[in-house]
Amino acid sequence: MLWYALHLPLLSLEAFCAADEAADGGVALLEAQRIGAVDAAAAGAGVRPGMKRATALALLPGLRLGQADARRDARALQAVAHAALAFTPSVTLEGPPGRPDTVLLEVQASLRLFGGAESLLQRLQAALQPLGHRVRVAAAPTALGAALLARWREGFAEGRHLEGAAPAQLAALQALLGELPLGLLASADGQLQALQGMGLHRLADLRALPRDGLARRFGQALLDELDRACGTRPDPRRWVELPARFETRLELQARADHVEQLLPAAAWLLARLAAWAQGRQSRVAAYTLHMLHEPRHRDDPGTPAVTLLRVELAEPAADAAQLQMLLRERLGRCRLPAPTLELRLVCRELQRRAPPNQELFPTRQSEQEGLARLLERLRARLGDAQVQRLEAKADHRPERSVVLHALAAAPMVEGPAGRGLPGPPDRNGHASAMDPLPLARPAWLLPEPQPLAEQGQQPQLDGSPLRLLSGPERIESGWWDGALVVRDYFIAAAADQSLVWIYRSRLGTGADGAHWFLQGRFG
Repeated sequence: MLWYALHLPLLSLEAFCAADEAADGGVALLEAQRIGAVDAAAAGAGVRPGMKRATALALLPGLRLGQADARRDARALQAVAHAALAFTPSVTLEGPPGRPDTVLLEVQASLRLFGGAESLLQRLQAALQPLGHRVRVAAAPTALGAALLARWREGFAEGRHLEGAAPAQLAALQALLGELPLGLLASADGQLQALQGMGLHRLADLRALPRDGLARRFGQALLDELDRACGTRPDPRRWVELPARFETRLELQARADHVEQLLPAAAWLLARLAAWAQGRQSRVAAYTLHMLHEPRHRDDPGTPAVTLLRVELAEPAADAAQLQMLLRERLGRCRLPAPTLELRLVCRELQRRAPPNQELFPTRQSEQEGLARLLERLRARLGDAQVQRLEAKADHRPERSVVLHALAAAPMVEGPAGRGLPGPPDRNGHASAMDPLPLARPAWLLPEPQPLAEQGQQPQLDGSPLRLLSGPERIESGWWDGALVVRDYFIAAAADQSLVWIYRSRLGTGADGAHWFLQGRFG
């Protein structure tokens, strides 16, 4: 077996500062009115865990203090576990009781799929990068052994010196664990001073003593933990399971009066959403952002307690950057009716899709995805109703053969029926589609046919005669709805050699006596 341990030494601080862009002036978290965790800036000023609040503020008057929250830490660690589930189903948590800070992955069965240990590790680190955590990685043949190594040594990510057969791996692991300090064992907590008083500082010192005497004096739990780390005792685990419905929340460190202030926190939540979707081997089709407002600062009693922003994707995706881009466009068109204190992100709509093809040259699939992303961005920026598409309608009359629909409401028409012209009615009286006619038609039609002057029975455009190139194409349609047209269509060349689409009415003249009309232009 091969285990990867992902230890997050700054989990609480990173979860607290997730929605704060200006968190570099010194931050500390309080636990029972004492300092529990500090960042690098606070540590540089002499602030240490265990200090009283007043002492810490005396050392660094500008210190920003926050309250430790185990539930907030658990939500942040859960996102890391979701990202790990994209690589193996065997994922579990490890850490102090009630406060886990390490994610464990059993990856032996996944090595071949991802091209080996080094390739899997690189892809895992790339998947964790959007979550914004500092991660220590260690590899070992036992779960607890990997967790202890990740906590012990900064940047310990080499599994190469644990190669070989299982007995050789365990021997190498036990030699490495022998260098670890006893304080890393959870069962040594509360007994560390007595152990050190006996001259025991490393795990190797503990293993050198008689086991019966250690069990009588310090309890069997200490030996059991040591045996599980060394691989001489079974270590059953409870696997992390992905929820069918995604929901997460994040409290803001300061109230947000404008949508621009919500972007850092929203980006953090979307990174968690992307990790969950990738863990489920699916893509996000839609999600809803809940912006909870502060009750004291609402304009009037009618101001809603929450503003909902639903984002629907034209092409389902699980890329955090793309999700953030779309949300940024949508938020740019929103206005907050009241200051916001908390964000919640909910997603119930997933679609299972094959992973994206990493082709060297573009394919039709990649080109369609690029177009879908462009249309998606236009919808987010301009609104759904402002982005429209043409849809073919079963009608021979050109002005009624195409209708406009909002892109979100009109399904994409594919196949010959979507590309062809309407055919003759079927036995039920409905028009059917047929293959495209050999006579081309222009895509640019005028809103209303433009009357053309006539000289010597020859149509004129801008004072110059038109030269007929092909036609006629006769259309007789519309008798069933009172809008009968009887026309002969021609493709003609203008004086500047541009091509136009004109017709001659066979029902009589227009309002100004014209027989010829301009219907469209070729591009």
